[in-house]
Amino acid sequence: MWEVVYHTVLIYFIVLLVVRLMGKREIGQFSPFDFVVAIIIAELAAIPMESDIPLWRGILPLLTLGLLEIALSFLALHFRFLRRLLDGEPQVVIRNGRVIKEELRRARYNLDDLLAQLREKGVVNVGDVEFAVLETSGRLSVILKSQKRPVTPEDLGLETRYEGLPTVLIMDGKVMKKNLDSVGLSEEWLKERLEVMGKKPQEVFLAALGTDGRLFVDGCVE
Repeated sequence: MWEVVYHTVLIYFIVLLVVRLMGKREIGQFSPFDFVVAIIIAELAAIPMESDIPLWRGILPLLTLGLLEIALSFLALHFRFLRRLLDGEPQVVIRNGRVIKEELRRARYNLDDLLAQLREKGVVNVGDVEFAVLETSGRLSVILKSQKRPVTPEDLGLETRYEGLPTVLIMDGKVMKKNLDSVGLSEEWLKERLEVMGKKPQEVFLAALGTDGRLFVDGCVE
């Protein structure tokens, strides 16, 4: 029994390592090539856990597949023809409010799928779409006509101020010293600000400093 547990835990961490080495792109964008690789990894990972073959015979194919994927991904960074071969090309399926039937047929993508993805993006009228692009991952990118896009401050001639991203200073009760240094602040400064709110660093779940200098502590603003 313990041997099965050992094999399962070991294969789990090896698969995790292979997936991490393959990069975040494997998770964020699931192209047909990535999908095939994922299926093969799942099959290879199950073999040593379900049979009595030597463990190394299950690990070696996993590592080989991972190295192959990393090598092809590296080559694809430098050769566009290889990217087209592995991932395909984006296809414009709507242009100026008109559905391009030929592209739908070439992608084997029906109208129901197209309308469903448009609705998911809050678009109910195909005529409102300037361009719709079917990406290599199967996702639909939609660009609305200028008359149908939400109004922005720039359209109204209004000036806005820079917002930026807040800097996390405390997470799970632990002070993020590196983040404090990045904004030129000290741990003593943080403790003083928290004392005003009647809190200690170890009692704080999340604290973040906005670009306007305001300190957000567990949903409250100092």
